[in-house]
Amino acid sequence: MKKVSLEGLQRFRERTRVVMAGRDPEDSYGFVNPPIVRGSTVVYQSLDEFMARKARYMYGTLGNPTLDALETALNVMEGGAGVVVCPSGLLACTLPLLAALSAGDHLLVTDSVYRPTRNFCATVLGRMGVEVTYFDPLIGDGIEALFKPNTKAVFTEAPGSQSFEMQDIPAIARVAHARGALVLMDNTWATPLFFDSHKAGVDLSIQAGTKYYAGHSDVLVGTVSARTPELYKLLRSTWETLGVIVAPEDAFLTLRGIRTMPLRLKEQEQAGLEMARWLQGRDEVLKVLHPALPDDPGHALWKRDFTGASSLFSIILKPAPHAAVAALVNDLALFGMGASWGGYESLVLPFDCSAYRTVTEWKPGGPCIRIHIGLEDVEDLKEDLDAGFRRMKAAM
Repeated sequence: MKKVSLEGLQRFRERTRVVMAGRDPEDSYGFVNPPIVRGSTVVYQSLDEFMARKARYMYGTLGNPTLDALETALNVMEGGAGVVVCPSGLLACTLPLLAALSAGDHLLVTDSVYRPTRNFCATVLGRMGVEVTYFDPLIGDGIEALFKPNTKAVFTEAPGSQSFEMQDIPAIARVAHARGALVLMDNTWATPLFFDSHKAGVDLSIQAGTKYYAGHSDVLVGTVSARTPELYKLLRSTWETLGVIVAPEDAFLTLRGIRTMPLRLKEQEQAGLEMARWLQGRDEVLKVLHPALPDDPGHALWKRDFTGASSLFSIILKPAPHAAVAALVNDLALFGMGASWGGYESLVLPFDCSAYRTVTEWKPGGPCIRIHIGLEDVEDLKEDLDAGFRRMKAAM
């Protein structure tokens, strides 16, 4: 197998790049996959070598061959200047904030942000002396009115966590860059395969790799991609200073997961859309929140900026008592009830984000359920939910 350089990979199409990136059989004794390299201490051959720190790897917290292979593959997918890998998706959200902000700075955050990120802003950033202002996710270039002289960054997420509002990322990025501010984005829903965040102006692109990268619900991992070499240097320095190394086994499993990611995403995209359309036709459902549906308020932005949709969306049920909703979800055979998504299994998660919105009102009109569609047969999933709706009706 002929060795292909990083530059040479660019001549291939996306699926080929994902298969090829980050592996070099010549450097792995001929094996297809890079090996798992565990280690803390690196030994040097001489005093001069030690004093110059010329070894490829200096200590376990600064990287290893397995992590290097993953970072290389991810950087090919993201198209930025460099990627760091974190032990969780949440840390991937918080690390770039620590890298970009200092005491006295001002941060703008979408009101639809992932709740643990919001908790970090309210606690750690608050203690650091960083001022945080939340904005309506539909604000677009109107965000300019919220900028202050000390605004250093804007944190975005499209579509919004749980509620699926679409944001005009390019418009927000134009305003932010004109004011000298950075744009951060949690791009986990679309991944780089369905939304090129750097091309849209995002400076620090975040992934909860636990979801579609790893793809099998058995790894906690997060990634951050920097758009420019200067930002990557800042990000990498913060990563190294904090010592947030990823276990080599997790790096290996994530690298293995991304090889099939384009296939899984395409399969789950179609299954998710089919289930969303089916749910739109149910009498029990008031509304389906999915930006790839033509009647969704964010569809025009999705169609303009995105090349695909993942398998996560939400539904709003018509008004129903708690006992009826419990009857729907408690005895589902194929849908687990859990907070994550992106794996091969289908999930449901009842939610209510009204308690932690501060700029926008969340009044959906009925109980809400976030749904992730896995790789099961769609007809089996429909039958499972149909039985749940019958149980709900009986409990009304």
